[in-house]
Amino acid sequence: MGSLNEPIRRPLTLDVSGLPSVAFGHRNTTWLANVFYMAIEGMMFALMFAAYFYLRTRSTDWPPGHLPPGLRYGALNALVFVVSTIPAWIVKRRAPDCNRRAVRNGLLVLALFALAATVLRVFEFSALNCRWTDDAYSSTVWVLIGIHSGHLVTELIETLVLLAISFTPKMEGTRLADAAINSDYWYFVVVTGLMVDFLIYGTTRFL
Repeated sequence: MGSLNEPIRRPLTLDVSGLPSVAFGHRNTTWLANVFYMAIEGMMFALMFAAYFYLRTRSTDWPPGHLPPGLRYGALNALVFVVSTIPAWIVKRRAPDCNRRAVRNGLLVLALFALAATVLRVFEFSALNCRWTDDAYSSTVWVLIGIHSGHLVTELIETLVLLAISFTPKMEGTRLADAAINSDYWYFVVVTGLMVDFLIYGTTRFL
């Protein structure tokens, strides 16, 4: 037993009252989860790109037995993707400042761009000049654009949900952080979309 005169040892405590209740960027665990998710999805795209280029090495004519996909809707969608990074940047920049009006306006414009890209994507499918059952090239093209379309629609829905929340008092704290993270994911959709466009429309004309 210890001495009666021995001072009582109190457990050490950590005062976290001064820490912010909401974190943005790499300090947010949801941001990290989003990065891991994009890494996984990025690997899936990388595997499909590798399959596409492998098929390209097995044929002297490209696309094999098909006309190149129509360029109009793909080019328009690429333009939409590039310009849409502006409202995404505004949302990401203004969310940490708790500027709810700027975030709301940015989400509204971003949702309109995402909707326009989704509509154009429907026309893209009709201009591929091949059916997914025709051959390996056709299947690969349809899978590539189909995978990206899934990400595009998912991002559209998420942006619309955040936009709806932005009109309520709940648009603060964690929801603002979610809006900033949503912009990060939109950048991922844009980059992968441009890469898919290069494969589908560029390699069939210039490689």
